[in-house]
Amino acid sequence: MVVATCSYVINDTLMKLATVGLPPYEVLTLRGVAASLWGIPLLFILGYGAKLPLLFERRVLVRNLAELGAILCYIIALTNLPIADASALGQITPLLVLLGASLLFRERIGGVRMALIGLGFIGAIMVAQPTLNGISIYAVLALANAVLCAVRDLAGRRIAAEVPGLIVAMSAVVVVLIGAGAMHVVTEQWVMPGLHHVLLLLGSGLFLISGHFFIFMAYRVGPTGVVAPFYYFFTFWAVLSGLIVFGQFPNALALAGIALVVASGLTVVLLDNRRRKLAPVA
Repeated sequence: MVVATCSYVINDTLMKLATVGLPPYEVLTLRGVAASLWGIPLLFILGYGAKLPLLFERRVLVRNLAELGAILCYIIALTNLPIADASALGQITPLLVLLGASLLFRERIGGVRMALIGLGFIGAIMVAQPTLNGISIYAVLALANAVLCAVRDLAGRRIAAEVPGLIVAMSAVVVVLIGAGAMHVVTEQWVMPGLHHVLLLLGSGLFLISGHFFIFMAYRVGPTGVVAPFYYFFTFWAVLSGLIVFGQFPNALALAGIALVVASGLTVVLLDNRRRKLAPVA
């Protein structure tokens, strides 16, 4: 999980660098091409060739249409916000999943977890830092990304267990490639990428597939309760990337907000893990 979160942040970092000189949806489209070039051979290497039709299974597509909406919002936010802030706002996704599971599937939350969800939202507001003129549109898009990612994860619960995780991930790559390509044609002018853009996006595609693969393997070989807390390493890597690559460091209020989001999310995960351990065996 630590390697997976690092891979995702490297992917985001390379995409953000590529948006210097290229329109964001063009960047997303070219990254999709690169990810397909890496991912499709991997499907065959791992023996999933016979399951390629599952890329377009109805529930897989529903899940990945939400992924498309999320990334279309996120790429604009990532282009215009510090990477640590854009990533931190996305970290409220697990809390939104918990809230959505309560509303849609009637799963009990309880007062403590509701309070932790509230603290996570307060942390997100501290990162977004609205002014008297209103919250930044880019922060709104980063929050929309979190909401749509929660929709994606809730929809993913409906996908049959026999559909491999890598098939779902590659379906997301294909759906995002098509959607981003359409948005690029409708809203942007094509800009010829330079060699450095091509190299950045080839790297971005590789690390995107690596992130998908390692997170899939993490949940396959490790208990969810043990693995899930390490998801919050995402924020650590994002802050590190912002500092080393972009020379950006969150201000004190944003740092406090990031800490609150991470602490509330981790506490929810650890409480769930403890509850499962204490649950009586039927």
